[in-house]
Amino acid sequence: MSDTPTTRAERRRATEARILASARTLFAERGFDRTTVRAVAAAAEVDPALVMQYFGSKRDLFTRAVQAAPIPAGADGSEAAGPDAVVEQLLTTMGLKLGGLPDGAVALLRSMLTDPAAADHARGTIAKQIAGIAAALGPGPDAELRAAVMIMAMIGVTVGHQLLEVDTLRDASPDRIAAALRPAFRALAGTTDG
Repeated sequence: MSDTPTTRAERRRATEARILASARTLFAERGFDRTTVRAVAAAAEVDPALVMQYFGSKRDLFTRAVQAAPIPAGADGSEAAGPDAVVEQLLTTMGLKLGGLPDGAVALLRSMLTDPAAADHARGTIAKQIAGIAAALGPGPDAELRAAVMIMAMIGVTVGHQLLEVDTLRDASPDRIAAALRPAFRALAGTTDG
């Protein structure tokens, strides 16, 4: 059986996923300011107008790209591929955020500590991410707490890098930061592999 999408809805989902994957790669490599819609379209092998049709704007595309993407399914289509997939998805998402956040995201990070409405919005978003990651970690002790610690570690690193501009974080590549976090995230995810 072929993996080629056959229905219009399947083709649309495949195109959207291809655009998001290209956007994640380019935002991670170039940051928000230096990534163009045309470059994303070229990488995804689609017309730039299609990117705008699916996502509305570059900012909306970035917002979707940096959201914790769904954890990959297992080979049989069931549940998540496992805790390692959770860890790698989180580290990839964090690397995108370290590439540079748009002004709106930076404003939200700054505002969430002083504005109740921004704090409510951030809490709601974080709660959804925690629930999704906890579900992907599977049954086990304190899955929700472990997911919360991973998400908050990512937020802390992002704040230190983007807002506080901590030299050690600003001087390190996203790959080095991910390498430093990977053992802790694996321990939190309950993986036994190195």
